[in-house]
Amino acid sequence: MGLDNDDGHKRITTGEKFALVGGSQETHERMTETVVKTFEELKKRDKYLESVDRRELAEILHKSTPQ
Repeated sequence: MGLDNDDGHKRITTGEKFALVGGSQETHERMTETVVKTFEELKKRDKYLESVDRRELAEILHKSTPQ
C-alpha cells in the first residue's frame, strides 16, 4: 500500500497473488516493479510465495526493489 498520493488518482494493480493499492505514480511503479521482479526470482528459484522462508523472501525483495 502506497500512502504518498496527493494527485487524486486511485491506483490499483492486481495479480494472481497480490494487490497493490495507492501511492504516487512513482511509488506505484516502484511497487509494481518490485512485485514483478520478486515473482520472477521466486520462479527462477522454483519457490512459491506461500512456502518460501521469510529471510529468503526478504533478501529477494531487497534485491528486487529498484534503487
